[in-house]
Amino acid sequence: MKRILVLGGGTGGTLIANLLAKKLKNEAQITLVSASSRHLYQPGWLYVPFGWQDPRALSRSLKSLLNKRVQLEIGKVDRLDLPAQAVVLEEGNTLYYDYLVVATGSRVTPEDVPGLAEGAHHFYTEEAAWKLHAVLEEWQGGRIVVGVGGLPHKCPVAPLEFTFLLDEYLTRRGLRDKTEITYTYPINRVFSIESVAEVAEPLLKERGVKIETFFNLESVDPEKKLAISLEGSSLPYDLLVMIPPHRGAQFLEGSPIADAQGWVYTDRTTLQVKDYPNIYALGDTTNLPISKAGSTAHFEAPVIAEHIAAEIQGRAVDLQHASYNGKVTCFLETGYGKASILAFDYDHPPKPPAPSWLYHYEKMAFNKAYWYLVPTGVI
Repeated sequence: MKRILVLGGGTGGTLIANLLAKKLKNEAQITLVSASSRHLYQPGWLYVPFGWQDPRALSRSLKSLLNKRVQLEIGKVDRLDLPAQAVVLEEGNTLYYDYLVVATGSRVTPEDVPGLAEGAHHFYTEEAAWKLHAVLEEWQGGRIVVGVGGLPHKCPVAPLEFTFLLDEYLTRRGLRDKTEITYTYPINRVFSIESVAEVAEPLLKERGVKIETFFNLESVDPEKKLAISLEGSSLPYDLLVMIPPHRGAQFLEGSPIADAQGWVYTDRTTLQVKDYPNIYALGDTTNLPISKAGSTAHFEAPVIAEHIAAEIQGRAVDLQHASYNGKVTCFLETGYGKASILAFDYDHPPKPPAPSWLYHYEKMAFNKAYWYLVPTGVI
């Protein structure tokens, strides 16, 4: 019986394990390795700083989301032994595979920017979102700088969303006129995709948000409360909310299948890892030039599941799921009960519609339905 090893218990790992279990039934042994026994719904952390989301509702038992045919192994990966087709865990266990799927996501590394860990807040972990919530609860006015500390990072529109929701939050509390909000971004517009920037920038200006483009964060001075850019400019702040740089999983850094930042060399259509046809990667962990978002993994997983299942079953690949076309969809919260939606792929940039209450309520509904639909493979 073929052994399939899935690394990572996030959206991509959980979904691919369940899809493989459904396709192969008892034709393969499927094991999922996760550092945590909990599955986290990370997009929900966006709302925690404002007190609009209880973080306890954003995690569930990973075991409860897995098909009964999937074996769950809790442990941290220490290294890959590629010649032996094995994964060595920190606890010393060695797991062998015929097929390997790497879905270990990304991690925040604020230590990559001097002063960032000490001088800034973010909402990209549960703990960090809670800490930012505590700060905002005590906020009475001053200068807030929101920005991006490094590219790429997961959920690319989240800094924009946070800025829009921050404006709403402060307005609700009667503190907006006492607060100066500045939004920074590393390139010449407020978002990497031009069509999204064209929707977002007028909204930022309409709400009195100052915009600083070409702001590539070099360091933070926590004592002087300054965010300093590579371009030589500096921004004073009372509260700095800066998305930290991201890297792939630590065990991937220096691995033959990944670059120095831990991003896995991945074929853009088959999602096979370069030079290793029995290894696949999906989600945040790939080096593909697309959004690091849950929906990316959602659309990638059926392709990998079909390729592995077809090979094990000795049949041709179903053309419907033969290749990944770069498809991504995500919502863009714009505050005050409205949102837009982005849908795009390798060849078609998004054409975001005007924000409306409909897309906001679609996102709210999806946040609740996620547990029943996505990791289980229903959709």
